[in-house]
Amino acid sequence: MALTIDGFAGSGTFAHGVHPPGNKMFSTEMAIEVIPSPSKVLLPLSQHVGAPCQSIVKPKQSVAFGEMVAKGGGFVSAALHAPITGTIQKNVVTTLPQGRRVEAIVIKADGEQLDGDALYEEILGGEWSARGLEKFDAQQISNAIHEAGIVGLGGAAFPTHVKLMSNDKMNIDTMLINGCECEPFLTCDYRMMIEAAGPIITGALLAARAVGAKNIAICIEDNKPRAIDVLQKAAVGTGIKIVVLKTKYPQGSEKQLIMAVTKRAVPLGGLPMNVGVAVSNVGTIAAVARSVQKGKPLTHRVVSITGGGIVNPKNLLVPIGTPIRELFDYCGGFKKNAARVISGGPMMGFAFTNFDAPVTKGTSGITVLTAEDVAKSKETACVRCGRCVDACPMNLVPTRIALASRNKDIDLAEQYNIMACFECGACAYTCPANIPLVQLIRTGKGLIMASKKK
Repeated sequence: MALTIDGFAGSGTFAHGVHPPGNKMFSTEMAIEVIPSPSKVLLPLSQHVGAPCQSIVKPKQSVAFGEMVAKGGGFVSAALHAPITGTIQKNVVTTLPQGRRVEAIVIKADGEQLDGDALYEEILGGEWSARGLEKFDAQQISNAIHEAGIVGLGGAAFPTHVKLMSNDKMNIDTMLINGCECEPFLTCDYRMMIEAAGPIITGALLAARAVGAKNIAICIEDNKPRAIDVLQKAAVGTGIKIVVLKTKYPQGSEKQLIMAVTKRAVPLGGLPMNVGVAVSNVGTIAAVARSVQKGKPLTHRVVSITGGGIVNPKNLLVPIGTPIRELFDYCGGFKKNAARVISGGPMMGFAFTNFDAPVTKGTSGITVLTAEDVAKSKETACVRCGRCVDACPMNLVPTRIALASRNKDIDLAEQYNIMACFECGACAYTCPANIPLVQLIRTGKGLIMASKKK
């Protein structure tokens, strides 16, 4: 008889994967702090999956906190809203941590700003009702999310209104709220689950109404007992189940999460909706609650500044568009042994050096690694050990994909299903030859995308 978890068919885990050190201790007990309001923000017009948004403001125009400054450039796009009160400056081009150069709206702070405890209360506090939500129909919920410019805050930055909308052709029966946060070092979702259980519960109920799901589960790995306890108490009487999963990387990936909970396999190239499931991150769901119940847009997010190379690791409530340099300054700067700065965590993040880059909707954390963390032996030849194959949660052969990419053989790379790789880094973590598998696969994907534009 198959194992089940809390009424779902899954066993609480998935095939393959790895167990890297969590390294959550730097910031896990650091309550969310509000960073002082910046003197200016840079709002990239492309900080989400899909079409860039389109500016609807002009230089010298005054904008209020929460006012829309750019509208979505298509169905798969997301609006932008002012996270501060200020004056629009001339647009600039900024470089994001992953290397993309994009146009950005600049707002210079002007006048009194909502700050400190008042801002915390505005974004995360207040009353959050789990009752009477039947007054919101599916279309109202989706429209509110769209208007608020919400995207996936777990890092993917996919426009949420596209995910959370009714679909006559797809019967979605299960809504999964992703609280796994399996990426090492990062703790922003953990702190949200502890400090903002109210909007997470309300948002989960609203999301389920939007897609028509009858089953709702908040999914948390078993290494987060405090978050489990807080949400179990908050969910009493709502019908929401708190599903406890085994700690393994990448448990928080959509396809692996769906398998662990429901035992449903999303087909290659398919989407969660193909197996009757919708998935959304806990931070995203809290933003959904705020947009629907209070009519407020996405202007701020929680960011973990963590790692052994930062003086005072913290979890910060940050205006989107704040220069990353200001986050480091607020955390006391770098230690002498700081050696590498990563946007995100060490498994899926990007190393970068442009600290003037702004926080975007997809910035879940910044990890500062020490020289000891990054020390590794020189790359050697593949020894055909098969560890990368054993680790790959997508059942791919990473070394062959990487070799094809290195040789610029995009046809062969596509035969090995390179586009199915979501770059979790499990293969590189296990490779004894220190081959940069993920970087090579990213390069191969870039070659394929470039070839399709010709």
